[in-house]
Amino acid sequence: MVEQRPSYMDEVFQALSDSTRRQMLRDLAASDRTVSELAAPHPMSLAAASKHIRVLENAGLIRREVEGRTHRCHLEAGPLAAAHDELGFYEQFWTSSLNTLDRLLREEAAQETESSRTTSDPQPKDD
Repeated sequence: MVEQRPSYMDEVFQALSDSTRRQMLRDLAASDRTVSELAAPHPMSLAAASKHIRVLENAGLIRREVEGRTHRCHLEAGPLAAAHDELGFYEQFWTSSLNTLDRLLREEAAQETESSRTTSDPQPKDD
C-alpha cells in the first residue's frame, strides 16, 4: 500500500479542527507569545500545549523562534488566507442556495396573500 503525504491544505484544516489550536491562533493574532503564554489559558500540561503548537507549526500556521530557553511563537497568516480562499467556493454555493430559498419563500408568501384575498372577498349571493 502506498502512503500519500496529506496535502498542504489538509494539514491546515486538520490544525484548525481543534478549538485549543484555534484559540492559540487568536491569541497570536493579538501578539507574539511564548509557549508558556499560549499554554496558560488552557487546562493542560506544557507538554500537551507543545504538541498543539507542533501541529500548528507543521501546518505552517505559526513560526517558532528559540531565544535561549524561551520559545516565542509568531502567527503566519498566509495559510489562513489560503484556507479562506478554499472556503470561498462554499460561500458562493451557500449564498446562491439561500438566494434561491429567499426567492421561493417570497413567491410562496405572495401566492398565499393572493389566495387569502380571493377567499376573503365576499361572494355575490344568488337570490
